[in-house]
Amino acid sequence: MWATYAIFGLNGLVFASWAARIPAASSILGLSSGQIGSLLLVGAVGSVISLPLAGSISARVGTANTVRLGGAAAAMAAGAVASGLWLESVPLTGVGLFLFGSGVALWDVAQNIEGADVERQLRRTIMPRFHAAFSGGAFVGAMVGAGLSALEVSLPAHLVGVSIVSLCVSLWVPRYFLPEAGHSAHAEAGPVPGRLDAWREPRTLLIGLVVLGAALTEGAANDWVAKATVDGLGASESVGAVMFAVFVAAMTAFRFIGGSFIDRFGRVRVLQVSLGASLVGLVIFVFAPNLPLAALGAILWGTGAALGFPMGMSAAADDPTRAAARVSVVSTIGYTAFLAGPPLLGYLGDVVGIRNALLAVGVAVFASFLVAPAAREREVSAPAANRAPLDKDRT
Repeated sequence: MWATYAIFGLNGLVFASWAARIPAASSILGLSSGQIGSLLLVGAVGSVISLPLAGSISARVGTANTVRLGGAAAAMAAGAVASGLWLESVPLTGVGLFLFGSGVALWDVAQNIEGADVERQLRRTIMPRFHAAFSGGAFVGAMVGAGLSALEVSLPAHLVGVSIVSLCVSLWVPRYFLPEAGHSAHAEAGPVPGRLDAWREPRTLLIGLVVLGAALTEGAANDWVAKATVDGLGASESVGAVMFAVFVAAMTAFRFIGGSFIDRFGRVRVLQVSLGASLVGLVIFVFAPNLPLAALGAILWGTGAALGFPMGMSAAADDPTRAAARVSVVSTIGYTAFLAGPPLLGYLGDVVGIRNALLAVGVAVFASFLVAPAAREREVSAPAANRAPLDKDRT
């Protein structure tokens, strides 16, 4: 199980190493909020192209090999982004971000399938803790980014170091994943549906909508909290990175303890409270007149954003025979919002300011709140040994 924690944590560190220093990239390349949004959108396209394929690849070559493939691609892409920044080349940076998005997408779907299998074997809610490891890695990445920014270490040098760590760890740690036989132990439950069948399941699509709102509020924070703090409150780049770290720390803490709330109160109620808290925190952050109040909003925002994505992954993986396909669908929907939504906010930010643009996220969060009952756990035909414990929402 430690290997699953480690690979989630590394994924978060790699992602935050870029996200926490977006203001530096914007400065190096001389880009406005809308222009940096376009660059981020290139990375989102890479992820959106890879996500629908990730479930099939995981089913064919296994979750461990898929993580290795994604980790190697992300590491090489980080090197390409570093080269683009060194050369102050927007096209080369864009190519690197496209490959980065593709690699991280493969990696992410595979690690969530692995996490769902571990959760089923333990028969208790643990997926939020795996995502806490992601957030913890992101917190470390953000603090390292803040420290390096304060020390005036260049972003390209930072990314080269990250690429080396990513390559080494992502190739080694998956050897300690569950044996592939463990992933297929549910075969007796019946034939696995076709790869596209999950896209025609109403419940899966509604779970995707739940994750869409949760992912958009998390993604918007990841990409824009630092820059919104710099632009909206006149803070330095290092303070912006610290504000991002505050958001991530709050999210990490609640993901670590959130499983007990889910087991006690059920997915639906916890989801609805979380989404409501996220919306309130977002509003406080946007309208805060000073850094302390903005930090309070970031804490509440991060706490509220903590559980939506992991609960969506667990709900999609309730039936182990269809987990890979459904996790791929829900991940595609969620990551489309997580990765493509924030760049679009950049365009809006050019018109109304990036802090005010974040208010648009509230619409998606409210929609997710309305369809949260879709995440209620259902009984499946898998053998009892492979089932997670029944949720209190189930009637």
